[in-house]
Formats: sequence, C-alpha cells, structure tokens
Amino acid sequence: MDNEASASDDYDTPWKDAITRYFPEFMAFYFPFAHAEIDWQQAYVFLDQELAQIVQDAELGKRLVDRLVQVSTRDAGEQWVYIHVEVQGQHDANFPERLFTYNYRLYDRYRRPVASLAVLADDGESWKPTHFGYQLFGCEVGIRFPAVKILDYAGQAEALLSDPNPFALVTAAHLFTRQTKGDPEQRYAAKWRLAKLLYERNWDKQRIIDLFSVIDWLMRLPTELEKRLMDEVYTLERNVTMPYVTSAERFGIEKGLQQGLQQGRQEGRQEGRQEGRQEGEAALLQSLLARRFGALPDAVRARLDKATVEQLENWAIKVLDAETLDEVFAPR
Repeated sequence: MDNEASASDDYDTPWKDAITRYFPEFMAFYFPFAHAEIDWQQAYVFLDQELAQIVQDAELGKRLVDRLVQVSTRDAGEQWVYIHVEVQGQHDANFPERLFTYNYRLYDRYRRPVASLAVLADDGESWKPTHFGYQLFGCEVGIRFPAVKILDYAGQAEALLSDPNPFALVTAAHLFTRQTKGDPEQRYAAKWRLAKLLYERNWDKQRIIDLFSVIDWLMRLPTELEKRLMDEVYTLERNVTMPYVTSAERFGIEKGLQQGLQQGRQEGRQEGRQEGRQEGEAALLQSLLARRFGALPDAVRARLDKATVEQLENWAIKVLDAETLDEVFAPR
C-alpha cells in the first residue's frame, strides 16, 4: 500500500469504520466460506475493549486495523464464537506469530473457538503468510489462518467496479493507489471514477460518506487536484436530489472539522493558552460556514471571535444539517 495512505493513526482509519458498519459485506467479500457459516439473523457484537486488554502488552507491529467480533454460527452446537480480523498494511515477519499469540490469548480468555482472519494490504507480491507453529519432542503447536491478499485482485479491476459489494470498491481503491503512485493525474482520474460509482449504485447517504472516506484516505492527492475533485463531486451531487447537506459536503465538513479541531487543540497545548485552541476552532468554523452559506456577515465573524470553545464545537456540529445560517446559531 502507498505510504501516503499510512499517515493516519493505525487505529483511526476509515477501514475500521467501514468494517464496523458493513461487517456482513466485509465477510461476504473476503471470506465467503465463513460468511456462509454465520447466522446473520442473530446479533453480532464488536469487542473493542476486550481486544485491547488482550493485546495491550503485545508487540503490535504496523497494521491498519484489527477487530474482534462475537458471532453466532448456524451450527447449534457452537452458538457463540469469535472472529479476530486483522488488516495488515505492510510486510511483517512477526505477523503470523502475532496472530497465533492473539488467538490463544483470546481462547484462554473466552474458552470458545476463535477464528483469526487476515487481509493483507501490503505491496509485497510474494508475501502471503498462512500459518505459524513449531514442533518439539513430538508435540505440535500452531495455527493456520485464512489470508486474503489484496494484490491477488490485480487484473480484476472491471469485475471489482461492477461488484455491488462495497468492499469491492475498497479493494479497487487499494489497487488504484498502488498503480498510480507518483502519477497524480492518473490517481485523480481513478479516484474520480470511483467517486462517480458511489452515486451510480443509488446507495444511501451514509454509505456514500463511509466509502468516500476510505477512498479519500487511500488515494491522497495534491491540494490542487483534491480541490478540483471535490468541486467535481459537489457538481455531481447537485444533479442528484439529496436532502440537507450533500454527502460530499458532509464528508468535507467532517474531515475538516476533525483536522481543524485537532490543530486547534494542538495549538492550545503548545502555547499553553486556551486562546490558541479557540482561535484554531473559530477559524475552522468560519471556513466551514463560508463554504456552506457563502460570504459571512461581519456580525457572524465577530460572534465567532468572541465565542467559547464549547460554543464553537456545538455550532460546528450543527453545520452538518442546518439549511440556513440562522439555524446554526439557533438555540437547541
């Protein structure tokens, strides 16, 4: 995977949100044999805190994300079992041993069957680990785990783009990211093609936002090309009837809000002053409001300058669904 896409914190990527929101689709695309054995009529549960306790003292290595899910099987004899998923972002010689370690720790904790599943999103064409173990004095210990290699889908671009499963587009985005490394114009063209496909599927707004987040996180573009792409997406969405804020606008606001708030907090910590955080968040909100509603009156700018951090954060959240500037500042 392109190193540009690794800039975000490993635990805070759109991959994690996509797996959480669309876990059945994730399993159906990458692990169809396991998907067929799960009783999807029963609830499944993500166990973030439990997994964190298991791995907190382990060598984590470089990966995109991992998830622990409690599911029910179709076999009445094993009603509850556990699936440990790892999306591995780069070659790691210790990866098979880590999966083995997590698997036996999870089994030791729950005393229930645990399936470890791996999605390999690295650039190494020949690296595809599937097992770890050892033998000693007639004793055999180890694990064999299913591993899906994203590079194995190379050459299947058209099939991926026509597949209705959302993770087909995620896989295509990974492949296009690798193919367009060092060629911003080609990456722009590929990213624009994927963005258009999101609307051709007639998916709901949240699904478009979620998948656009993954595509955007993977396929980084220079600032000018990114601006051109977003302008194209805004134009596309204005030709589609969508209530309130369009998906692209909401995505842009959420992305900018997250980055801006983080920057504002960093400034506040670095300067040791609340003013640093307030100034950063006021500047961000001003930019978001101008993007949504056009040029801002002087009274609004003055109001932002005098607002508290809490007020700014509350208003920023309301930007997402407000239809007019007045609605942003209206009392709840």
